[in-house]
Amino acid sequence: MEEQQGKEEQILIRITGQDRPGLTASIMEILARHDAQIMDIGQADIHSSLSLGILIRIEEYSAGQVMKELLFKATELNVHIGFEPIDDEKYEDWVGGQGKNRYILTLIGRTLTAKNIEATTSVIAKQGLNIDSIVRLTGRQSLKKPVKNIRSCIEFSLRGTPVDRTTLQADLMRLSSEMGIDFSFQKDNMYRRMRRLICFDMDSTLIQTECIDELAIKAGVGDQVKAITESAMRGEIDFKESFRQRVELLKGLDVSVMQEIAENLPITEGADRLMAVLKRYGYKIAILSGGFTYFGEYLRQRFGVDYMYANELEVDENGKLTGRYVGEIVDGHRKAELLKLIAQVERVDLAQTIAVGDGANDLQMIAEAGLGIAFHAKPRVVADARQSINTMGLDGVLYFLGFKDSYLGDQGKL
Repeated sequence: MEEQQGKEEQILIRITGQDRPGLTASIMEILARHDAQIMDIGQADIHSSLSLGILIRIEEYSAGQVMKELLFKATELNVHIGFEPIDDEKYEDWVGGQGKNRYILTLIGRTLTAKNIEATTSVIAKQGLNIDSIVRLTGRQSLKKPVKNIRSCIEFSLRGTPVDRTTLQADLMRLSSEMGIDFSFQKDNMYRRMRRLICFDMDSTLIQTECIDELAIKAGVGDQVKAITESAMRGEIDFKESFRQRVELLKGLDVSVMQEIAENLPITEGADRLMAVLKRYGYKIAILSGGFTYFGEYLRQRFGVDYMYANELEVDENGKLTGRYVGEIVDGHRKAELLKLIAQVERVDLAQTIAVGDGANDLQMIAEAGLGIAFHAKPRVVADARQSINTMGLDGVLYFLGFKDSYLGDQGKL
């Protein structure tokens, strides 16, 4: 008898059907009585429909009795149950596969269709990656009470090594452009789960305007400044030179107009929700802007931002802009330097940092950060960034960080 008891086998148990409280406990009670080892377990619940998988290792002489009891229990619970023996070689192959690289692919859009998911999973399959799990991060939408600013997000947990990471990224960006959906492809490691510092561009990121353009309109040189701004954001001219040219055109403008502009800044959709969540969960937040300190300070106070760096305009004794600036220009290179400096001060690894921006002068900062996100960005920026958000508001960043609406309480509401 002792020799018989020494033989063990693996059995994969699959249970499907209507979920109910206590179902898993009922199954485990039977397995516990027979001293089964749980080698693996996973459960998903889709619209109250349960899919539960349990891999057990158990003495051979007990296996038949366990399956018999489980069959009776399944009938009692009105669920389907199946069994599959897993031999030692197959089990070892499975264990070996667990050491492969793991990635998280996040898919977001206003809505997600079967075509969107089919196209995404085809890219995954072409790269030889296996989908371990699929989780919806956004809440379910009511049919009777539709809401505005609807959003949808699905997160894929992947295992394996991409055949060609460059091709994978290009294929995802192509789908993003063609289908109006956005992606984030990240290695699933400890840093992804422990982001601590996030740096934002200001103009056309936190706010839906360029402050220098607003000032230029007040000064009567709107068209001239806007043309220079757009050229700089596309990366066609050096940012520092474009900055000097634009600031010179503001000479003579009364500084009082800045308050009026600040009080009417168009805040980007989702910014308030994003900032509230980041503060609640202890993130350090920085604004690194090629714009101006007056407006950066206004947003710093509104959102409770920890760090703010921007450009300071010189004002004469009569309260007029002189057409000059004070101190070092915050350009793309300076933004990247500041990100690294703040990370050092906060004792945060660069892999734990996030950078969000839209213009060419954000590219260095986006490249330096552990997670760089192009937000409603210029084509050149989108092409160079690994992650981009073009379909929804700034709170789309939360899904790239792995937040679920259900985690956020009232702040998770649309």
